[in-house]
Amino acid sequence: MRVVSADWVVPVEGEPLPDGAVAIADDGTIAAVGSASELGQGDRFEGCVIVPGFVNCHSHLEYAVYAGFGDGLPFSRWIAMHVARKGLLDHDDMRAIATEGALECLRSGVTTVGDCSFSGVAVEAAAETGLRAIVYVEAFGRDASALDRFDDLRGRVEPGLSDRVRLGVSPHAPYTCTLEVYEACAALELPIATHLAESVAERLYLLDGSGDWASFAELLVPPPGTTGIRLLAEAGLLGPGLMAAHCVDVDADEIRLLAESGAGVAHCPRSNGYLGCGTAPLSELLAAGIPVGIATDSPASTPSFDLFEELRTAIVAARARARRPDALSAAAALELATLGGARVLGMDAEVGSLVPGKQADLAVVSLDGSPFDPVEDPVTAVVLGGSPDRVAATLVHGEVLHGRGTSEWPDSRRAARRARSRMLP
Repeated sequence: MRVVSADWVVPVEGEPLPDGAVAIADDGTIAAVGSASELGQGDRFEGCVIVPGFVNCHSHLEYAVYAGFGDGLPFSRWIAMHVARKGLLDHDDMRAIATEGALECLRSGVTTVGDCSFSGVAVEAAAETGLRAIVYVEAFGRDASALDRFDDLRGRVEPGLSDRVRLGVSPHAPYTCTLEVYEACAALELPIATHLAESVAERLYLLDGSGDWASFAELLVPPPGTTGIRLLAEAGLLGPGLMAAHCVDVDADEIRLLAESGAGVAHCPRSNGYLGCGTAPLSELLAAGIPVGIATDSPASTPSFDLFEELRTAIVAARARARRPDALSAAAALELATLGGARVLGMDAEVGSLVPGKQADLAVVSLDGSPFDPVEDPVTAVVLGGSPDRVAATLVHGEVLHGRGTSEWPDSRRAARRARSRMLP
């Protein structure tokens, strides 16, 4: 058994502990959480706060170097640009980019991702770096033959799967997958992720084929005549085990359908804002009892996998939308980025908070020299003052996978940057 301690420990499920410590059992789980005087100093992090590792419940690791492509374009043209540029890469390029994305997550204190992967390389990236993951291999198409590609990729990634890296399936969205494809994916009895209600343009196309997406109809499935949430609800395909990314353009009835189903929502405020899609009704989703996690999406639409920036954006967006400073507190935001994300992924019995029996997945955040030093409220200090540069250590399964100034990671960045250069005009 080993112990890590710091000025503060924030369990999320429980009050912050001054001069706290976490005891880690030999099997990589949390043995105890308490004061350093009781558990010992162990590996001491001065000027730091220990929090649960972030659970980034919606990411795309293999787009880690896509930042800025098509910035300012309408959503439909933006997607078309990314599809075209992705076609210039080979498998090795995608693997290098995904590996860099996994390392960037660890640098940001992220210990678990729910990753939607076009090529399946996120399995290799997570297995290589030690990142905990559900990798949802994407499916696209008009009939069940879309699962042929999934089956092929599943065979390729099988060697990288483990208790730490698990397989899911992602019927991409109701504008790229028919109901038949969704039903075929559900029949696999795997965790499911999909993009739902991301924009007004999506709704217009799904209802009657109108709007900005009409000119891209040959790349999409025929409009079903209803919204994605209603389509899946009517077919009995919303439910626990399904992660719905975005849910920006939703009405009260759709919120009710999500709540009744038990599906979870990945809230990606920076992505939604940069793409001009709008602001998700976070307060309404939470009030309905829907499991919600804060997630980064990918650098294709958001500049980074920086969960700290995502937390702050979520707070600003929620308060601005409600015109109330108490619409989303720092403590509530931190819970959404940890235990909330774990609930969305169906992993809250394993990760998301610091309690005995859960996995010892921790982020250690230094506040030494920050505007919040000396610390009055460690939660507010971490949420409003944290950054990847302030992550002193990231532990997964009790193992230090990132230590500031000490990490010896392969130079994936160079290969990933070469791949980015091939995508530039």
